[in-house]
Amino acid sequence: MSGHFDTLIVGGGQGGLSTSYYLTRQKRSHLVLERGDIPAPVWRDDRWDSFTLVTPNWDFRLPGASYAGDDPDGFMPREEIVRTFADYVQRHRLPVKYDTEVTEVCADPVGFRVSTRDGDCYTARNVVVATGLFQFPRRHAMAARLVPSIRQIHSGAYRNPAALEPGAVLVVGSSQSGCQIADELNRAGRTVYLCVGRHDRAPRRYRGKDIFEWMRLSGLADQTADSLPSPKLRFTPNPIMAGRHEGGSLNVHRLARNGVRLLGTLQDIDGACLSIAPDLHDNLVGTDQREAELLGKIDMLVSMRKLDLPEEKPERLEDGYAAPLLERLELDEAGVTSVIWATGYGFSFELVRFPVFDEDGYPLQQRGATAQPGLYFVGLPWLYNKRSGLLSGVAEDAAHIAEHIEARDNGKGWSRE
Repeated sequence: MSGHFDTLIVGGGQGGLSTSYYLTRQKRSHLVLERGDIPAPVWRDDRWDSFTLVTPNWDFRLPGASYAGDDPDGFMPREEIVRTFADYVQRHRLPVKYDTEVTEVCADPVGFRVSTRDGDCYTARNVVVATGLFQFPRRHAMAARLVPSIRQIHSGAYRNPAALEPGAVLVVGSSQSGCQIADELNRAGRTVYLCVGRHDRAPRRYRGKDIFEWMRLSGLADQTADSLPSPKLRFTPNPIMAGRHEGGSLNVHRLARNGVRLLGTLQDIDGACLSIAPDLHDNLVGTDQREAELLGKIDMLVSMRKLDLPEEKPERLEDGYAAPLLERLELDEAGVTSVIWATGYGFSFELVRFPVFDEDGYPLQQRGATAQPGLYFVGLPWLYNKRSGLLSGVAEDAAHIAEHIEARDNGKGWSRE
């Protein structure tokens, strides 16, 4: 199959679908190319069975759609997320071609030529790349050194405790997925070891409001990328938390209190023997301090704005400091039969054959528009502000890009951020 379109969108996740919504309203000829068999397939394929959003339902926003259910303060489960995206495409009649993996975006006399793994070729005046930064599981450099008798999987392949072999589980990584999975396994009665590195933490609620409401009230949610001290901070994981009605605050100290066995950073693997850095307590100190600083900023905001909100003394847990600083762990002796690598995801934009990337491989752009006329990116963390890669903020960037395309089509310049 081949064809020419005014705009081609590579990726049918939240960024690509939001852009398609606005282009559809412009009645602009366009097509979304999605490599999966459903819209936004990562929510189905790379999330465990009990997964929920950590943003409240009231913060779920796509252009032309917002949460209208009877549980605005709840957290949307995986099945509902998948269903919501499918309904969104159908309701707004967005043109999506599934099972179509793009392999190359290069120059063409009309603008761009887009090739697919099936041999199809499309041309377009504009291309919007909406593949996100979480494109493939990041393999840990030490994974190949693990003895074959121990099963190892990435967190994206984890589904539920029963799907793992009987025995203890080692989770490597203490960001969002690692802590949530360790918590679930522990609640299911499994013995869990958790390698804890540098991570941030935020309470689910503080002084009567959800933490995401505080992010909006304080302006932190709208912090722009140019305010970051270093571009490297674009890749910093979000603070750990969980979406649960019983509170949803994740705290490594509480995991320790509930029986999770904490370790420091993984340094090396020799078969079934792990070398562990003695940095567990230092990592916990940093996390505790940064959370205290965040809550202090909220207290200052309450005072400055004279908000009528109850005072709250933050719960201070210290259980993790009682964990021994092990520097060696024999997995066989510990009964570990499974290792879950909660080591995040990697990205690559090698399919885009234009020199529009920085030393980290991140696009050089102004709110999604690159120096290559007609080439855009959408749905990336810190594309413009803190919410650019989130369901609550992607619509604003998508609208901007659609307006940019329309202005370009009309032969008008564009300078508004």
